[in-house]
Amino acid sequence: MRTKRIITFVYVLTLVALTVGLFNCKTADNKGNQMSEDVPIGVVVALTGQHAEAYGFAMQRGFELAREEINNHGDVKLKFITVDDQSTPEGAKAAVQHLVDQGVSAIVGLAISTHLKAAAPIAQESGVIAFSSVSSAAGLSGIGDFIFRTSLATNISIPSGLMATQEKLGYKKVTTIFDEIDVYAQNSNEVLRTALAANGVEILTMETFQTGDTDFSQQLTNIIAVKPDALFISALSQEIAKIIAQTSEVGVPDSIDIIAPDLTMNEVQQAGDAAEGTIGFIGWSNTSDAPGNQAFVRNYQAKYGIQPEPWAAQSYATLYVLANAIEVAQSTDPSIIRDALAQTTDFPTILGKLGKFSFNPDGDALYDQIIMVVKDGELQFFE
Repeated sequence: MRTKRIITFVYVLTLVALTVGLFNCKTADNKGNQMSEDVPIGVVVALTGQHAEAYGFAMQRGFELAREEINNHGDVKLKFITVDDQSTPEGAKAAVQHLVDQGVSAIVGLAISTHLKAAAPIAQESGVIAFSSVSSAAGLSGIGDFIFRTSLATNISIPSGLMATQEKLGYKKVTTIFDEIDVYAQNSNEVLRTALAANGVEILTMETFQTGDTDFSQQLTNIIAVKPDALFISALSQEIAKIIAQTSEVGVPDSIDIIAPDLTMNEVQQAGDAAEGTIGFIGWSNTSDAPGNQAFVRNYQAKYGIQPEPWAAQSYATLYVLANAIEVAQSTDPSIIRDALAQTTDFPTILGKLGKFSFNPDGDALYDQIIMVVKDGELQFFE
């Protein structure tokens, strides 16, 4: 595990129009000259395949809205080279290699932890920044010092989520269900296992499935039989929604609290009434008063005609953090931008309740987490 260089620095931030104005000096090229051309940024998102609807399209919308605002109000001007990862690890690797060959300084996107694990070494070995806006399996930023992430890593989000929920719900015996071949789900379940044990919570059974499965009735029947206080779900969007929906179909009693750390409104809507009472640990809420968040919600709705999704919000914030680093670096040299990213401390974003965004020494994000519960079909603050 390597440690990124952290240097304390101060910079001035002002609000411009309805968004956070981030830039207060001219951007220069590697020789210190002012750049007249747009800075090319690689974007890797799922535009086809199983992850497009749940992750890729929302991420692309968040990136596009942020780029539009940054280009309108800042000195840094960005242009995108977007590549479809086709919802596969192989597609993610090919996309990153293509963008490296194009000479970009930074690549954003890379939603799925399994895909980031496969593709990040290509960026690291090439000295190009890979800045994932969604993946959260613990340890992936440790691949190298060019790897950064916006989502709270599981080893950061899950322990704090457990502390808050156990204090209120008082669960002592639980079960888990997780995707045994997905990197995020495996890691989430392992972090849960460790954190639950540390909190004195007994795990009665750990049920497994594989990506693409659609019938979870046997696993849920096994869970009902051991009578847990709570059930934790570690999975990607499609499986989360199906598992929650089937808890009602197989008769999981209301006395069992359902907790899905990555829960969003997408899964809530797909699961329908069965989602009522389900709890999630998330990094963004449309009701938060973090700096610029309500302006982001309004602008997103005006541009796309829909409520913003968490993955759109995280991608939006990702581009602002990256653009600020480019401005601070006054360079398109990936190594200089990397150092500026590593220095990011208490940067104002739309994430969490307070919006203060920093990186830890491994390049993983630090900000205050939001815990939500489904009430009347909507995600509301758990507290």
